[in-house]
Amino acid sequence: MAPNGKRIEDYGLIGNMLSAALVSRDGSIDWLCLPRFDSAACFAALLGGPANGRWAISPAAGARRVTRRYLPDTAVLESTFSTDSGEVTLTDFMPLSENESKVHVVRIVRGVRGEVAMQMELVLRFNYGQAVPWVRRRDYGLSAVVGPDAVELHTDVPLEGHDLITTASFTVREGQTVPLTLSYHRSHETPHFVPDHMESLEETIEWWREWSERCRFECNNPAWKAAVRRSLITLKMLTFAPTGGIVAAPTTSLPEAIGGPRNWDYRYCWLRDSTFTLYALLDAGYREEADAWRRWLLRAAAGLPEQLRIMYGIAGGRWLPEIDVPWLPGYENSRPVRVGNHAVEQRQLDVYGEVMDAFHVARESALRPLGETWRLQKSLLKHLERAWREEDQGIWEVRGPPRAFTHSRLMCWVAFDRAVKSVEHFGLEGPVERWRTIRDEIHEDVCSRGFDSQRGTFVQHYGGTALDASLLLLPQTGFLPPGDPRVVATIAAIERELKRDGFVLRYATAEVDDGLEGGEGAFLACSFWLADAYAMTGRLDDAVEMFERLLAVRNDIGLLAEEYDPVARRQLGNFPQGFSHIGLVNTAFNLVHAHGPAVQRAQQAPQPKADR
Repeated sequence: MAPNGKRIEDYGLIGNMLSAALVSRDGSIDWLCLPRFDSAACFAALLGGPANGRWAISPAAGARRVTRRYLPDTAVLESTFSTDSGEVTLTDFMPLSENESKVHVVRIVRGVRGEVAMQMELVLRFNYGQAVPWVRRRDYGLSAVVGPDAVELHTDVPLEGHDLITTASFTVREGQTVPLTLSYHRSHETPHFVPDHMESLEETIEWWREWSERCRFECNNPAWKAAVRRSLITLKMLTFAPTGGIVAAPTTSLPEAIGGPRNWDYRYCWLRDSTFTLYALLDAGYREEADAWRRWLLRAAAGLPEQLRIMYGIAGGRWLPEIDVPWLPGYENSRPVRVGNHAVEQRQLDVYGEVMDAFHVARESALRPLGETWRLQKSLLKHLERAWREEDQGIWEVRGPPRAFTHSRLMCWVAFDRAVKSVEHFGLEGPVERWRTIRDEIHEDVCSRGFDSQRGTFVQHYGGTALDASLLLLPQTGFLPPGDPRVVATIAAIERELKRDGFVLRYATAEVDDGLEGGEGAFLACSFWLADAYAMTGRLDDAVEMFERLLAVRNDIGLLAEEYDPVARRQLGNFPQGFSHIGLVNTAFNLVHAHGPAVQRAQQAPQPKADR
């Protein structure tokens, strides 16, 4: 079971662009990987129970009421516990660090009124909740070491140890503060500490607020503005600062269906997200972050073009073997718990289009040129000239048989289209006439084989009849005009067949052999795509209604998982999910600005005639 029956949306996120922690509403840190996003967890109660590691701080007698918030425009989480005897706040944050092997988690308990008896329980279990460390008392608190990993708990609170658990009891009165810090270091290195907790808090608040002030999303709706800022802060927390890579989520194996096997490790960087990410960052004014992401992309994609992966590690690594973690029962018994992701070995032709599109967007946005980019792009296209007709696993990484997925062919078209545009707009050298010919050939292929004339809609793959939400991107990529009857009919078909209780499925799992059992929730990014499609086809009221519906399923502090179950009314999948928050940002721009990301992307391409 999940620890104490907590829902995914009961968690908040704190982070420092090296790693991140999930903090539950009841004051327990149930997930933390140190020192990096992709390191083994030392708190893994999220996927098991308290015995698998957590750090809990809460009123000893429980709380009558718990509220929480992020301090405005920051990644600092503040939880307020109201009890019969008084009220306290618990402030959680991770100070920024220039050393990726030295990470701190700071927790400050402050008395607001009355007095409150508090309790702390620290259960350190390294190696994903399995390895019990050697713990020793220190004059500053305690130290714990196991293999290469070590942490120090720095606090003035008296500590007790029993049954391999560290506990403490203390009372906080009005105006009093009690700080506690967990500091990670490599076990062969010298321990280090946060010298002044309050100063560190002030510095962290100031840094985040200065960063947030750079956001240039403006609208008359304060709720939309706050949602966009929170999503951008979340994306920043999911960034690995040393390399510029952005992880899809800071967690692994949170299920797409409770009790099911669709549980994946998302602590890596997906090429699929490239163009969407660049638009979100660039339109919001974060050019430095966009440039860092582009540079990460260039380094990761370097090498033989036929070896391009769909995803990479946060430093660009390709070795991400997938293994099961047998000692963790999974969130609400959703097995297996996986580390690594076998999808890294899949063939997905759409990533060639994503990479080409991302680099073209960077040029159009006047990011500083990178000398090797065009040479890499031409190398990718040379391979794609031969490979675009091949079958693959598609955007959703299905583990069933390979297919000629319509979206994959669409993105192959995007690859050649953006190459042609790069020559036309920037005078770059390349066999542009050959690229135009291939672009036209792919367009004809998709229109003739990816469109089911009997159903009057584009379909998921050639020869099939099932729908796929990725088809909503047809107008956004510029492949067909938004008003093309085939686009309009495809949107209508997706509304009829993939929309469930107001939200959009990726595809109907009962109709598609994706190699897995069971179903999944509605994929939130796809619902944002439907809102974008509404906006592009002039259905602005429908677009706003969909956007407001999506905002309503965020948790109380503005976070979104990968999926949503509208029947159980709960979030599903890894959390928080970068792709969902990217969708929120881009859709907000699409609704507020006439030249939003969807239109920007579509205008990179020529508009084919509707009767083609």
